[in-house]
Amino acid sequence: MFGEYGIFCDKNIFALICDNKLFIKPTNAGRDFIGSVVEAPPYTGAKLSFLIEDKLEDRECLSQLVKITVQELPGPKPKKQKK
Repeated sequence: MFGEYGIFCDKNIFALICDNKLFIKPTNAGRDFIGSVVEAPPYTGAKLSFLIEDKLEDRECLSQLVKITVQELPGPKPKKQKK
């Protein structure tokens, strides 16, 4: 698909690692938590995501952001039945 790594929680993708950078799906609660957020596409043609650079070493902050993001994201889309 995009050639890098996807990070899942409960069958729902919430982050990507592309070019050794962490991108987390944007949510309103995540934006409020981060404050001054940097958004960038993880790969050409992708939607904007939160680019996490300065908080990578802050385990507690990153963990809280992941929890907030996962709670706000909708559940995974049901797969189409093969005919």
